[in-house]
Amino acid sequence: MNDITKIIYDLELSLLKPEVRSSKEALDKLLADDFIEFGSSGNKYTKQDILERLPNTLEKVEYLVSDFNVDTPSENIVIATFKTVRTTDGKDKVVSLRSSHWRKADGSWQMFFHQGTPIQ
Repeated sequence: MNDITKIIYDLELSLLKPEVRSSKEALDKLLADDFIEFGSSGNKYTKQDILERLPNTLEKVEYLVSDFNVDTPSENIVIATFKTVRTTDGKDKVVSLRSSHWRKADGSWQMFFHQGTPIQ
């Protein structure tokens, strides 16, 4: 795994951790102000939606990540693609293909787009 892939992989995994998902401050740092998500639910979310909704989630959600790949269309933009298996409260497994777009600004990486698409 090269340096940029490792950096983005670690950032992606941090966004799946309960302690980050429950922290408005951590989410605010990792998500760009113009962040948009097309969720696996089919809903569209902004950064403000995520900051209001995610920290208040009471469900125990766990993720397994596989097939992680990073493309670098420019030195300040990267696109991560991967597969997750999401388990909610120990059941209800959902397998999704995911894509995240990250932008480097002022020396820090922030996600500005994310999409999760459920698969069979």
